[in-house]
Amino acid sequence: MASEANRNSEGIAAACVTKVMDVMLQLKKLGEEDPRRVIHSFKVALAITLVSAFYYFKPLYDGFGSSAMWAVFTVIVVSEFSVGATLGKGLNRGLATFLAGALGLGSYYIVKSISTGDVVEPLLLGFIIFLLTAGATYIRFLPRMKARYDYGLLVFILTFCLVSVSSYRDSEILDIAQKRVTTILAGGLISVLVCIFVYPIWAGGDLHNLVSKNIEKLGNFLEGFGEEYFGISEGGESNKSFMQAYKSVLNTKQVEENLANFARWEPCHGPFRFRHPWQQYLKIGNLSRQCAYRIDALNGFLKSTKTPSEIRSKIQEPCIKMTTETGKALKELAMAIQKMIPPSAADTHIAKSNIAAMSLRSMTKTGLWKDTNIFEAIPVVTVASLLLDVVSCTEMLRESIQELSIIAKFKNKDSKIATEQPNSPHQEEATQPRCSDNIGPYHVITINQPPTNLSQNVNS
Repeated sequence: MASEANRNSEGIAAACVTKVMDVMLQLKKLGEEDPRRVIHSFKVALAITLVSAFYYFKPLYDGFGSSAMWAVFTVIVVSEFSVGATLGKGLNRGLATFLAGALGLGSYYIVKSISTGDVVEPLLLGFIIFLLTAGATYIRFLPRMKARYDYGLLVFILTFCLVSVSSYRDSEILDIAQKRVTTILAGGLISVLVCIFVYPIWAGGDLHNLVSKNIEKLGNFLEGFGEEYFGISEGGESNKSFMQAYKSVLNTKQVEENLANFARWEPCHGPFRFRHPWQQYLKIGNLSRQCAYRIDALNGFLKSTKTPSEIRSKIQEPCIKMTTETGKALKELAMAIQKMIPPSAADTHIAKSNIAAMSLRSMTKTGLWKDTNIFEAIPVVTVASLLLDVVSCTEMLRESIQELSIIAKFKNKDSKIATEQPNSPHQEEATQPRCSDNIGPYHVITINQPPTNLSQNVNS
C-alpha cells in the first residue's frame, strides 16, 4: 500500500512538473515571437509603481485620500500595447470623466434649485439620467462612434450615473468629484507618458509593416506557383511550406482595422507625418485579401491530378510568365510600401504579365479546346481565369499604392541620389525617369553630348 501511494505521489509530482515546464516554454515562445511583449509588461509595471506614489507618500494621500485608488485603476485600464491604443483610451477616459462629472454636478444643482419638494427632486434627477443614458447608449451604435469613442461613451454613462446618484445623498459630492477627476487624469497622464517615452510601440508602424508583408507573401506564392503547378519545381517540402504563408493574409481584416483606428490617435513619429492616410492602408489591405482569396483557390489546384499533363502544357508558358512576373510585381509593391517610395519599379513586371495574360486569353478562347475533352479542360480554364483575376488585382493594388505614395508624399530615392551626384559617370541611369513617377512638379531631362576634347581631336 505504501509503495502504491509513493508511486501515485511521484506520478502527480511528475505531472505537475511537466505542466510547469509547458507553461514556461509557452511563456518563452511568447517572448521570442515578439520581444516587445516583455517590454510592455515592464512599462505597465513601471506606470503602476509611479502612480502608487499617491498612496505611499503621505502629502499626496492627504490631498486625495481614498480617491487615489482611481489613479491606479486608470493605469490598469488605460495601458495598452501600442501608443495609439493607450492615447485613445486615455483621452476617451479623461474627457468622458470630465464631461460626465460636470454634467452630473450641473444636473444636481439645477434640479435642486428648481425643485420644491423631496418628491420632485428625485423624479427630475431620474428623468435626466434616463434621457442622457438612453442617448449615449444609442449613439454607441453609430459606426464611427463605435470604432473610436465606444470606451469613452461607456465611461461617460458610468461617471454621470455615479455622480448624479451619489450627489442626492452625499453633501460633499463636489469635493469627491474633484478628487476623482484629478486622480483619473493624473493616472491617465502617467500611463500615456510612460507609453510614449519608454520604448514606444507605434500602431502605425505595425500597420505599415503588416500591409507590406502581406503583399510580399502573395508575391512569394505566385513566384513558386507556376513551377509547382506544372511539375517542374525543384524545391522540397520547405519550398511548399514557404508558399503557404499567404493564408495568414485571409484573416487580417480585423487586425488592420484596429491598428488603423489606433494609429489615428498617434502623433507624428518617424516617417509618418500628421494626418497620415491610414485609411488608404485599409483599402490596400482589402485588395490584398481579394488577391489572397483567388490565390487560395489556386492553391487547391496544386493537388489536383485529374487534368492530364498534355492539357496543362498548352498554357504552361504564358502561365509561368504571368505568375513569375506578377509575383515579382507584388514583391516590388511590398518593397515600395516598406521603403516609402513610389511603386514605379513594379511597372515593368506588370506590363510583362499583361502581355502573357493577353496570350493566355486568346488560348482559352481558341486553341485550348482542340482535340480536348471539355470536362478535362475545365480545371485548366479555371486556373487560367483565376490567374487573370490575380493580374487585375495586382494592377488595382499598384494604383492604390500609387495613390498612397501621392497622399503620403513618398520620395523617390533614385531622383535624390541623382541630384546629389551630378558628376557621376552613371548619371544617365540614375536620372532616368519612370513613366509612373508623377509625384511632384518637376521633370528630369538628360541630354547626351559628345566629349569636347574628342571632337577636337577628330577635327584635327
